[in-house]
Amino acid sequence: MESGVSDWLMQCSLPDNTDLQEHTLKTERCIVIGDRCKIDYGLQGDDIIICEFCTINGNILAEGDVRVDNFCEIRGDVVSRQDAYLGEGVTIQGRLIVSGDLDIGDNVIIEKGFEAKGWISIRNPMPVVAYIVLYLVALLGIEKEEELNKFMKELFGDDDNDDGPIDEAPLMIPTSSVLTMEKFSVPGAMTIGTRCRLHGNVRADSIQVMEETTIFGSLKAKDCVTICDRTAVHGDVTGGGAVQIGAGVHILGDVRCGSLILHENARVDGTIKAPEGVRIERAA
Repeated sequence: MESGVSDWLMQCSLPDNTDLQEHTLKTERCIVIGDRCKIDYGLQGDDIIICEFCTINGNILAEGDVRVDNFCEIRGDVVSRQDAYLGEGVTIQGRLIVSGDLDIGDNVIIEKGFEAKGWISIRNPMPVVAYIVLYLVALLGIEKEEELNKFMKELFGDDDNDDGPIDEAPLMIPTSSVLTMEKFSVPGAMTIGTRCRLHGNVRADSIQVMEETTIFGSLKAKDCVTICDRTAVHGDVTGGGAVQIGAGVHILGDVRCGSLILHENARVDGTIKAPEGVRIERAA
């Protein structure tokens, strides 16, 4: 069953109204960070779950629980409005403040001390993937891997199901992603919700940007790029395959791709290079 959760952790999805500020990636939803990620800014959300061997170069502020898996390094403060779970070998270079209970594993380093208002248990919390599996089993009665995969697909959607409830998804950062001030690089497909604001150059296998989002940087995908209505990209758009640009979109740089579908009400300030052709989409 853990393989189903591992597949789920390989997707990248930014929910509606995600805001990447100067030093913080902020959302009102839960945040799930896959293992071996490097993130050069802080995180703010509801529950925050960080898988093992991650480096977070900023503060963590959770309105719910914080769960940090083994051998992660947090280069800032960690604040949890509810409970906190720290796995073996976790290092927090700042201060830890927990409004609820604290479960703490072996060899944890908190350089500036901690404060917990609830119970403190010194033990190794279960790994994040196992925690997610047991949570789903207990909450939803899911016992088979096929049922788990079906639930993940229905809840968080995928590339083949545009009807999936993307607005209900947590903020998902997949395994081995690199998020710095200059680039937002993920190893697979990426979906960005409506009314988001991101700073940095986005790199992914494929990219879908929903309506009324602003990207302060470029978009570059190995395959296709889809940019929905009234979105602004302050940089170039490059796709190895097809690129589709919707109504009211403003691209402040160049567009380079295999083929291009461009709405007549879209605006491209730079040059267009599409060897396989450009199709103008008319308004209804």
